[in-house]
Amino acid sequence: MATIDEFQQIDMRVGRVLEARPFPEARKPAYQLTIDFGPLGVKRSSAQLTALYTPRALEGRLVVAVVNFPPRRIAGFESEVLVLGVPNAEGAVVLLEPEREVPLGGRVF
Repeated sequence: MATIDEFQQIDMRVGRVLEARPFPEARKPAYQLTIDFGPLGVKRSSAQLTALYTPRALEGRLVVAVVNFPPRRIAGFESEVLVLGVPNAEGAVVLLEPEREVPLGGRVF
């Protein structure tokens, strides 16, 4: 079991997708996302969201992401944050998102 102190080490924040574009170089279908986290700045992420979302549907949407993992290089692209989602019954990723507008950079707790 994890402790509350361990949970609090994971920094999850709310951001708004500014841009989403196809990422054909990725091994699994994915998009390259540019996300605004307000005071934390703009970060990039590779996200496997192609089954349920189009780039146009992602742009402007609020997302929840882990912002304190080390960056990962995916097919030459630096993914700085991990966008969070849950697989549906078919295995397609459904985004976790606030159900109302909240300030960009808001911490999940």
